[in-house]
Amino acid sequence: MLTLGKLSTQLEPGYSGCQAWCGTVRGRPLGVALSQPAYLRIADDLRRQIVDGHLAPGDRVPSRHQLAHDHGVSDRVAVEAVRLLIAEGYLEARPGAGTFVRARPEVRRLSRSWYREDRGGSPFAADMEAQGRASTWRSSSETTTATPAIAERLDIAPGDPVMRTRYVFLADDQPVMTSTSWEPLAITRGTPVMFPEKGPHAGLGVVARMRLIGVEVTRVTEIVTARAILTDEVERLAEPLGSIMMVVQRTYAGERPVETADLVVPVDRYELSYVIPVEHAD
Repeated sequence: MLTLGKLSTQLEPGYSGCQAWCGTVRGRPLGVALSQPAYLRIADDLRRQIVDGHLAPGDRVPSRHQLAHDHGVSDRVAVEAVRLLIAEGYLEARPGAGTFVRARPEVRRLSRSWYREDRGGSPFAADMEAQGRASTWRSSSETTTATPAIAERLDIAPGDPVMRTRYVFLADDQPVMTSTSWEPLAITRGTPVMFPEKGPHAGLGVVARMRLIGVEVTRVTEIVTARAILTDEVERLAEPLGSIMMVVQRTYAGERPVETADLVVPVDRYELSYVIPVEHAD
């Protein structure tokens, strides 16, 4: 166990215990300074100024040398603080100009509604149309086998064949979200809807496509979680490394699951709105 005297010796030889514990570093109580790494203190301070509006989008933040001087740390520590905030999306570095507060994008709404799912078209297209935005998407499909996790979601055996389709959805030519879907080939193989984005029914939503082959979708289950952005999503979504993503794990089902998908949406750009019908007792 460290005594106060031993603590003061380790911090700064020659200081008394009281001086070490009660002293300040550039106006900051030493006890507070010890509670977290210096680069996190600097990052917290800048982040708070951005969130509170003291530093507005487009404002230039102090140079790393100035931050180091103001906080009584080395330039290396200041660099780590700035790097953290760049990774989190609060700051952006402009070569030759400095580091600036990153403009926060307008938060838009993505509706999750059975009414839209049941209308027959693409729910995403309907959502963007309601906002007055032009929608499009890029996709690629391939046959593969179900992993244990996907097999559990589709109620099939691991290794069973599935159609995997990867999407990037865009609104006004800007990426909005990515999606990866899996459909059991036991249901769709040899039908006109085997490839979700090819053939005469390309672009229809899952409910409409399944109805064309006599499969009724009666429910949708969604589980919403959050995680850090993955490396391959950085370029596809034009989001910085360190951004937080909402992940919607969606499964369509009737008598059995017919499709499951992971929808990935930037937390700082979109909010999810759910419309849930109420069933009245007879």
